[in-house]
Amino acid sequence: MAKKKEQAIPEQEETLEEAMESLRQLIQTLDEGELTLEESFQMYRDGMQKLAKCEALLDRVEKELQILEEG
Repeated sequence: MAKKKEQAIPEQEETLEEAMESLRQLIQTLDEGELTLEESFQMYRDGMQKLAKCEALLDRVEKELQILEEG
């Protein structure tokens, strides 16, 4: 019996606005102060990863704008 290969559905890249909103919600949850230390630390790590993603998205947009301005 042959197995069907599962086709991976490409994950749609998160927009800058979505990433910023997600980061805002994460910060709000941390500010509420109702998490355990372990949960807070995990959310902090998640937030740092999200922040890095936001910075990368901003960098990409800036480069695209520079290309448009030069062209």
